[in-house]
Amino acid sequence: MGGSSGHSEHEGYTEHAEHSEHEDIAALEQLTRTLVGVVLDSLEALDGRLTVPQFRLLLTLDSLGKTTSSQVAGTLGMSAPSITRLADQLAAKGLIVRGGDRTNRSIVTLGTTPAARELVAAVLARRQAQLATMLNHLDPADRADLTRIVRGMTGTGRPGPVTGNSPLPL
Repeated sequence: MGGSSGHSEHEGYTEHAEHSEHEDIAALEQLTRTLVGVVLDSLEALDGRLTVPQFRLLLTLDSLGKTTSSQVAGTLGMSAPSITRLADQLAAKGLIVRGGDRTNRSIVTLGTTPAARELVAAVLARRQAQLATMLNHLDPADRADLTRIVRGMTGTGRPGPVTGNSPLPL
């Protein structure tokens, strides 16, 4: 098992795996920076009309549909008062509609207006165009591998929106 260096073959493999892991992490860091750049650039479609937290709220509501403010707070990992403040700001801009529950007056529901859905669609269209450009630089086999790997890493295993204990929407 051991070589003349006193290391087992398994130890040599571990050293190689650590080197490879370092390179893999560096590649993921570069990918992260690239994707953050895509996200930030896609937010340019807002022309400064919304803050990032306001857009996150709209994106979440666009994904969830009409829902309670407490559900939105939980999804975004924010406090209820923070959601109320953001909702107030977005309602003043005509981007959110508030509602209630007939059976429980303390429940506040939030939904998006057509104008909000247009803003979200514009940001996502810009983002998707940039991502498509990136994908077009890959050959079909690499694209298929990338899709499989990303789904495995994000825990979705399938196409579609990520909800629940997923990364925070942006």
